[in-house]
Order: sequence, then C-alpha cells, then structure tokens
Amino acid sequence: MRYLGFALIALLLVGRPALAQESPPADALLLEVSGAIGPAVSDFIERGIARAASDGHRAVIVKMDTPGGLDTSMRVIIKAILASPVPVIVYVAPSGARAASAGTYILYASHFAAMAPATNLGAATPVPIGPGMAPPGGDEGEPSKKKDDEEGEGEEPVSPQKAMGRKVVNDAVAYIRGLAELRGRNADWAEEAVRKGSSLSAAEALEKNVIDAMAEDIDDLLSKLDGRKITIRDAELTLATEGWTIEIVEPDWRSRLLAVITNPNVAYILMLLGIYGLFFELYNPGALVPGIVGAISLVLALYAFHVLPVNYAGVALILIGVALIVTELFLPSFGVIGIGGVAAFIIGSIILMDTDVEGFAVSMPLVVTVGMAAAALFSATVLLAVRQRKRPVVSGREEMIGAAAEALGAFSDFGQVRAHGEIWSARTSEPVARGQHLRIKNIDGLVLEVEPEREEK
Repeated sequence: MRYLGFALIALLLVGRPALAQESPPADALLLEVSGAIGPAVSDFIERGIARAASDGHRAVIVKMDTPGGLDTSMRVIIKAILASPVPVIVYVAPSGARAASAGTYILYASHFAAMAPATNLGAATPVPIGPGMAPPGGDEGEPSKKKDDEEGEGEEPVSPQKAMGRKVVNDAVAYIRGLAELRGRNADWAEEAVRKGSSLSAAEALEKNVIDAMAEDIDDLLSKLDGRKITIRDAELTLATEGWTIEIVEPDWRSRLLAVITNPNVAYILMLLGIYGLFFELYNPGALVPGIVGAISLVLALYAFHVLPVNYAGVALILIGVALIVTELFLPSFGVIGIGGVAAFIIGSIILMDTDVEGFAVSMPLVVTVGMAAAALFSATVLLAVRQRKRPVVSGREEMIGAAAEALGAFSDFGQVRAHGEIWSARTSEPVARGQHLRIKNIDGLVLEVEPEREEK
C-alpha cells in the first residue's frame, strides 16, 4: 500500500507538466499597439504573426491607437499581414483612439477591420521628407488638372521638388488603392485620405465600407467576427469565434530594448556619448571606462540610425561640430574654432532626422540643452586660456631667468648651484662664496650664468 502511494505521487508529479504541455493554445493572440509606428512596433507585430502561425493560433488581433509612423515600418507590417496564414484583425480602440496616417494603411491591409465608437482614421497623406517637398496641388492637396495640362505644354515647368512630392503622393495612392481592392474596401475614399488628408469617424467609416464592423470591446468584436467569411491566400475561411480564448502578448525584452534605442532622442544621446567617450579615451589612453562606454553607445546609435530615417548630412555636421569643440579644448583659439563647432553641432542636430513624422524627430529642447552645454564647455576653455595667458610663467627658460639660486661651494669661474631644488652647473664672472645667494642671468644649454644677489637699498 505504501509503495502504491509513492507510485501515485510520482505519477501526479510527472503527469502535471505533461498535461500542462498538452493544453491547447489560445485561439487568438492580442497585440496592443499604442503610439507611433516605428521599428520596434513592426518587429513586435511581425514576430507576433509568425508566432501565431507556428503555435497553432487561429487569429491575431491588433488593437491599435496610433498617430502614424514611418513608411518603412508600416510596409514591414503590411507585408507580414498579407503573407500571414492566419487572419489578422485590426481593431482601433479604445474609444478616443485613432488610426491616422500609417495606421490607415495597416487597417486597409487587415483581413477584418473594426473600430470602437468615438474613434477615427484617415489623414494618410505622406509626410514630405526634405525641404521643399510638399505634396503638389492646390489648397486641398489635390493636383490641378489645368496646371498639369499647362505644365505638359511647357508653359510652366514642374520644379524637381514638386515632381518628387507628386511621385510620393501617387505612389501612396497606388499602394492604398491596391490594398483596398484586395480587401474589397472603399478605394475612392482611400485615395481621398491620401490626396486630401481626409478623416472619418467610426460610424462614417462603417457607412462608407472602409471598415467591416464597429465593436464596443474585445467580446463584442468576437461576436461580430462569428460567422464572417474572409479570404486568406485565395482560400475562403469562415470564422467561428464563439468561446474563443484570448492571449494578450506583452512586448518582450527585445521589443522593449528596440523601442528604447530607436527613440530618436535616445539614439541622439547615445551617439554623443559614443563620440565623446572615444575622444576622451584617445586623449587619456588606458582609462578604459570612457572607451568601453563610448564604443557600446556608438554601436547602439549606429544600429538605431540604420532603421531610422536619418539625414547623414546632419550626422556629418554633428561629427564636425564635436571635433571642432574638442579641438578648442586642446588647441585654444580664443573661441574661433569653438563657435564654428557649436554652430555645426546645432545645425546638424536640427536636421538629423529626415522626417517630420510625429514621434520621430529629435526634441528641440534637447538640442538646445546639449548645444548650450557644448557652448559652455568651449567658453570655459576660452576663459581659462585667457587667464593662463595673463599669469606669470611658472616653468621653462623664461621662468628660470631672474630666479634665485644658492652656491654649493666657493668658485670664481665654474661651480655648482642649487636652483628650484635641483643641482645645476653654473658660471660666474665674480667670485662667490659657499651658501651665497645668487641670481640667474641667463641659461646657456645646461649651464646657468649667475651673479651675486645685490641687496636693495
């Protein structure tokens, strides 16, 4: 009986993990996206869709509240949705949320689109990159056919900036119309959202066939999904969502780290830490800490710049500015080099990010603060250089001439004296006695020319 009890306990201990492993996965994964769409968000959603496909989940729900984001990150997400073997449902929630700009494209790409009451979407006009690249057209942002005809006749040539802006808008229109036609949604309004920056409320979006349903919450969304037919990879699938279980997926350490280092302000600070760290390590070899911290910071900054829309002219100006400021520290020019360095540094910082997308620009207060710190650094250097220039010489040949010395023995031509705690060979034109106080007149190589110190009357 005792052995039977031990056997039962062992079976329970072994069986519990086995039962836990055999428990079926949740029916759907819930990915929550709040804030601007960037590299961290695209990585999070892409890996979430891949996990749903590999682990046997039936669907992915992306709960979204975004002002927009980067075009490259948006396209990564859309490619993942279009290639997904499981349905991807985009749900704009909670009430008061929005799917603006890039969020509108992602919603159009989804297999099923829903919005909570009091939410909105639209304003999908591409943000111009670079100076003078505003979307072409009139006040509404829509190109004027008359102007096009005139320009085609050669009466009013199109500037390169307007031509580039037109290309960007036309590309965005073609992209979102393709998504709309693929999902059977309102393509004309999608084009209007791009060309005119139009927006819709949730109720208007449902009425205009932009979205598939309105839902109060996740439970209501599941009820609206039940029985819906969707097409995945040319195959029709009918959803049966009654009793579905939902697993909320939290961003892991990788997503959190990526979100931190791809923040433009953090990437900017990491770059500065890297540059200054390496400069100080080169100036003081063997310090190790500045070099290690600088190298790690610079590598992280370069990775962030690789995935962010960076203007490398801005990076070059920042590097030039820092180099000039550091040069001012070691080669004082009374402010000339330092002023140029600060000017280059501030201009480079302002134009560093090659986009005006919300959430992906370097904070101006941060730029001003760092610029003022750099200006204070070189100002202190100039002030110290001026003060040092006014101080008497405390070393070298100039300081030795006129300094006091003491005869170590009696001599009338050559002998030895003590000056500044050191023993020197000395020459005199007058006899001197042992211990007599002398004054240095000149230095001839390593020989001091001395004379007896005269008493002042």
